Amino acid sequence: MAGPAGESSMHDTESDRKIVYWHRDLPPIDAEPAGEYLVEADSVRVVGGFTHDSELWDRCYRDLMAQVEHRLGQEVHRLGGSYAHALGEEIESKHDNRTGEVWLHGRIKYLLLRRVAER
Repeated sequence: MAGPAGESSMHDTESDRKIVYWHRDLPPIDAEPAGEYLVEADSVRVVGGFTHDSELWDRCYRDLMAQVEHRLGQEVHRLGGSYAHALGEEIESKHDNRTGEVWLHGRIKYLLLRRVAER
């Protein structure tokens, strides 16, 4: 993704084509906007508490970004697009007092794009 956590971006497994573009990454020039959407995802739940710079937070963040990439890929295919360009993200921590678990919840606003040739 070369995005939020510096990982590589999701690629289409069939053609090894990049699908997800993060913030400042520019999608291909032959892509046209097909609408703005929102995708949500949760990280793995862990027991304990965390702060923004803790090991548990980092673990949850990496997992959340993997979940987001997976969801974006699903949505691109479901909506008949070619790419997703992440425009903004909101990430918040969640907790369950009953179980003592914490996790991250993310909402990613993205622009669905279609290659001109696919219209």
